[in-house]
Amino acid sequence: MIYTVTLNPSIDYIIEVPTFKLGSLNRMTRDLKLPGGKGINVSRILKQLGYQSTALGFLGGFTGKFIQDWLNEEEISTKFTLIKGDTRINVKLKSNQETEINAVGPIIISDEANEFLQKFDQLSPNDVVVLSGNQPASLPDDFYHRLILKIKSSGAKFVMDTTGQTLLDSLTSHPLLVKPNHHELAEMFDVTFNSVEEMIPYGHKLIEMGATYALVSMAGDGALFFSNDEVYRSSVPKGIVKNSVGAGDSMVAGFIGTLIKENDPLLAFKTGVATGSATAFSDDLAKKNEIEQLLSQVTITSIKQ
Repeated sequence: MIYTVTLNPSIDYIIEVPTFKLGSLNRMTRDLKLPGGKGINVSRILKQLGYQSTALGFLGGFTGKFIQDWLNEEEISTKFTLIKGDTRINVKLKSNQETEINAVGPIIISDEANEFLQKFDQLSPNDVVVLSGNQPASLPDDFYHRLILKIKSSGAKFVMDTTGQTLLDSLTSHPLLVKPNHHELAEMFDVTFNSVEEMIPYGHKLIEMGATYALVSMAGDGALFFSNDEVYRSSVPKGIVKNSVGAGDSMVAGFIGTLIKENDPLLAFKTGVATGSATAFSDDLAKKNEIEQLLSQVTITSIKQ
């Protein structure tokens, strides 16, 4: 079973205002409310690809009920921990520029956190847990570390889709996959990249430090895939970018679902790129037919060193 973890989910409230003017009355032309959170996005894409998963995390209030009802409608299995606080609402303003306003999120008390941790006592060596996004400030600083210890003690594997020191700290526990984008990779190692070639040594570092596989997404420049001493680069499918939210999560879902089913890392990479691109070209997360249409446009090239 694939489990996805979203410690700080949200409703993503998407607002379209053709020409936003600060300090003035603005009228939206369209709005959309979607369940948000990186792990939730992974579960929704896995469902589109025909893979079962169970979504875990914290939900509370009327906003949490909105997310639960949506996932029930999509027939996605969930085992959320209910909390007293309200799940947050994030605002995504689409205008001449895309602006995001992300809420802090609810306070999670110790009893709620402990109840959540107990759900990991039933893991088996056949399970994969996708840990996605940042944790709420109210949780202990070592909460991800405690989660990883539970996962590893069961023999299960885990994916780490976070950033910064949290991601670096996880590498000694040998995640199956990590997926920073090129900006996050530069920030982790306190460097600046002026070319794709400059990124390659730092992608290799992720493998050397403990990850089995590493994906580095580069927006319009495609993606890099690292495995042992090998590195591959993908092409970029053609399309109009409508939505940057969830593209990275979609790439993770496409990769992990395909890897588990086919045991073919390069096919998993190709599927991940097609899936991430399909979401970028959609208003919401990608649908199965949209992903399948892009697969033939993705080419994978080995980078000789």
